[in-house]
Amino acid sequence: MRVQVLQHVPFEDIGSMASWFAARGITPNYTRFFDNGLLPPVDGLDLVIVMGGPMSVNDEAQLPWLRAEKQFLREAIARGVRVLGVCLGAQLIADALGARVYPNAEKEIGWFPIQGVRADADTDENCCRFSADSLVFHWHGETFDLPPGAVRLARSAACENQAFRIGRQVFGLQFHLETTPESAAAILDHCRDELVPAPWIQTEAAIRGVDAAAYAEANRLMGRVLDDLVGSARP
Repeated sequence: MRVQVLQHVPFEDIGSMASWFAARGITPNYTRFFDNGLLPPVDGLDLVIVMGGPMSVNDEAQLPWLRAEKQFLREAIARGVRVLGVCLGAQLIADALGARVYPNAEKEIGWFPIQGVRADADTDENCCRFSADSLVFHWHGETFDLPPGAVRLARSAACENQAFRIGRQVFGLQFHLETTPESAAAILDHCRDELVPAPWIQTEAAIRGVDAAAYAEANRLMGRVLDDLVGSARP
């Protein structure tokens, strides 16, 4: 199985997803936009994972590689490649498919619950769903409109569009289910200047004080999303 990870900054990697892939004998390949940013041909790819980062999808003037990344995502989706976007990655998918990405009314940083939702038109009983109240890790200031054909999977008190899917091929998650204590510490080390007093921004102490059970449950949900995308696929 060929997996391509699109990584925007060194301190936002795939976290707990690494264990999921290792258990299946899968070694992901990387495009690191902070390095050479080389994108592979879409042909032959099975899964693209688009990770987070502190930049905006609207920063094309300052970061021209965003245009190439969005075109790559459009081509991958059009060719039937499975795509998973996390935080900035979900926003990139939405933007690539023609939806608007813009500042949310509130920044959401820390461990806050999401609520699973089901659209009236959603009849896929086998698709991954979120429970009525799941504690997950957030670090975002922008949000997105749902792209065409998308079904909303979750919302939160601070942000209406927290997760979506398009068929069984594309998933976008505004939050970080892959977070480990190490990856949370890395984001804190690089972005703690964003921890200003606000209704949906936790203190560094509160973020670091979350117990192991919260990480384990978030990582379990991450595994469910990957299972839904690729099942028990082998290389």
